[in-house]
Amino acid sequence: MRGIKPALTPDTDALTKAPTAPKYLSAHAKAEWKRIMPQLIARRIITKADLAGVESYCISVGIVRQIEEERAAAGGHIDVKLFGVMNRAAQTARQFASEYGLTPTSRARIGSNAPEDADDDDPLAV
Repeated sequence: MRGIKPALTPDTDALTKAPTAPKYLSAHAKAEWKRIMPQLIARRIITKADLAGVESYCISVGIVRQIEEERAAAGGHIDVKLFGVMNRAAQTARQFASEYGLTPTSRARIGSNAPEDADDDDPLAV
């Protein structure tokens, strides 16, 4: 999505408990699921309708990590076709990360960096 993105706000139907990672995810994708899901639940951003997008994000990250492992095991050599796949997966992961508040800029849009009990006279508060 290009241009100014709409502000993210907590969803009224947000999940309150992280679902288990789907069984078909690779080990790298499951690790990413377990890493990000607590953050998404705490920010009240994810609903059941969003889970397919989160799965796609985790799959994309898993693909990048798997190809990087294979590249390292091959002594640093990477097949041109695999490099293209890795590039597209990384781009997809970045786009999903932005959608779900997993980048510094997207977190700032939802205001998740501010503590809930922020003091009004705090000179460092923004």
